[in-house]
Amino acid sequence: MLISKMAAEGGGKEMNEIKTQFTTREGVYKLLTHSEYSRPNRVPFNSQGSNPVKVSFVNVNDQSGNGDRICFNVGRELYFYIYKGVRKAADLSKPIDKRIYKGTQPTCHDFNHLTATAESVSLLVGFSAGQVQLIDPIKKETSKLFNEEVSENRKLEIKLPRLIDKSRVTCVKWVPGSETLFLVAHSSGNLYLYNVEHACGTAAPHYQSLKQGENYAVHTCKSKAARNPLLKWTVGEGALNEFAFSPDGKFLACVSQDGFLRVFNFDAVELHGTMKSYFGGLLCVCWSPDGKYIVAGGEDDLVTVWSFVDCRVIARGHGHKSWVSVVAFDHYTTSVDDADPMEFSGSDEDFQDQIHFCRDRANSAQSQLSKRNSTDSRPVQVTYRFGSVGQDTQLCFWDLTEDILFPHLPLSRTRTHTNVMNATSLPVAVGVAVGANTPGNSLPASLPRSNSLPHSAATTANSIGSAMDSAIATGVSKFATLALHDRKERHHEKDHKRNHSVGHTSSKSSDKLNMLTKTKMDPAKTLGTLLCPRMEDIPLLEPLICKKIAHERLTVLIFLEDCIVTACQEGFICTWARPGKVGLLSSQNQASSPSGTVV
Repeated sequence: MLISKMAAEGGGKEMNEIKTQFTTREGVYKLLTHSEYSRPNRVPFNSQGSNPVKVSFVNVNDQSGNGDRICFNVGRELYFYIYKGVRKAADLSKPIDKRIYKGTQPTCHDFNHLTATAESVSLLVGFSAGQVQLIDPIKKETSKLFNEEVSENRKLEIKLPRLIDKSRVTCVKWVPGSETLFLVAHSSGNLYLYNVEHACGTAAPHYQSLKQGENYAVHTCKSKAARNPLLKWTVGEGALNEFAFSPDGKFLACVSQDGFLRVFNFDAVELHGTMKSYFGGLLCVCWSPDGKYIVAGGEDDLVTVWSFVDCRVIARGHGHKSWVSVVAFDHYTTSVDDADPMEFSGSDEDFQDQIHFCRDRANSAQSQLSKRNSTDSRPVQVTYRFGSVGQDTQLCFWDLTEDILFPHLPLSRTRTHTNVMNATSLPVAVGVAVGANTPGNSLPASLPRSNSLPHSAATTANSIGSAMDSAIATGVSKFATLALHDRKERHHEKDHKRNHSVGHTSSKSSDKLNMLTKTKMDPAKTLGTLLCPRMEDIPLLEPLICKKIAHERLTVLIFLEDCIVTACQEGFICTWARPGKVGLLSSQNQASSPSGTVV
């Protein structure tokens, strides 16, 4: 009792202190207080009941050398600024464009990087009422409005109802490599493919079935003239919270409120593989630079690493104390060494030289990672770096190393900087490995593991069903035996900061057109199968760092070449300089800024 009281009075203060810098093996990451972006008045936003703050970047190839642009939403407002990063202080008094919306709020946005120039950019904005807007913040124009049309009689200004989907837009992205196609996800669980050159029509769309599988269906829009949407996907149950395209744009990873990750071949509209969260919904997803691994996070407070080739979970990471809201790979720190592993010893100068050398090579990480599948038998030393932020206001870094990726390769030395809490081997499954093409890599991608649990590249519903019927592993860990109702009873514990949560309601579509059979899966039956391995059956990672960096829940994590960008629900977008990347202006102003805590 006395110890807990002392922790609350003394140690708790240090634990709750917001960090302005932190140290990893690369060096010190520093918060640049003069590079903070927010609303011009810099007043913390009252985030109760508001949609998450989101950030989008684009480079317009400005001849001045400062071509980076940033867009972010705070409540009903949308801002567009020149992003100066680590070079200069942010000037919030001069936004390029600012918009305030009535009756709806921006929820997400995405730039088209193919068409961006210094004179024009195409920005898609999704809204809480279901609309999607195409705007040009440089020209200050609104090109088109999708899922809501205005009557041709401008005097009456009669707005037609949202005929495609009335639920909140959860994610919007341009289709990679396309100047006209974009994809929109809704909290109804539906996903729509649009073409900016087509109209939405003045009547509700009629659909015809294109393809149907287990817990998903795809329909085309039946119309004499070309109109939006081109395709309608119904995926899982509840909200479709986020999706992400593979690096080559051929595959689509979707995470839903039903707790499933589903990976589709986008062009063939076929299901490639699935994964189930430990419990609760999945909220975020991202791909590794080479497309071989997918990381997802959500309401189980875990980050889960899934192998695209083997269609199985290979590791989980436990460090957050509440829902994980964003996961992202760091393309600039992910490294591949064909030679012997680096030994981190010697002076600090030698240490920094090694790191900078490693990071320079990381720019070509995607091509180097493909060497894993070559005929060269030498073990390739690989470290994937990814990060996560959550509603517990914490930032975590994780290293996915070769001892996790290739657990049976004899390595003389390893670089395991993310601790492995539990690395018991997986049960061996009956099956034959089938070489699958990995996104962004045309080489066969079967991994040299004796205990892999492989699937074919086009996983069928039957194979998924057989996986669910496989024997449940014996032995029960502390996490594995925690019943779902027990988790709900602990919903309001202090160390589980649910008060940061917005809440994710699963709104069901009222569209009766879909003949989709939605079979509810009992979590108890999926636990211990390929869809959701038990905690003791796979490695459990500890974070490389885990630091509290905000007062409110974190909603953004973006890795850039010379910095990382985070944002919280109060509307503050923060720039963290990478080691050795602190600009002259920032270093001059360090004396007047908070010193922070080095940890």
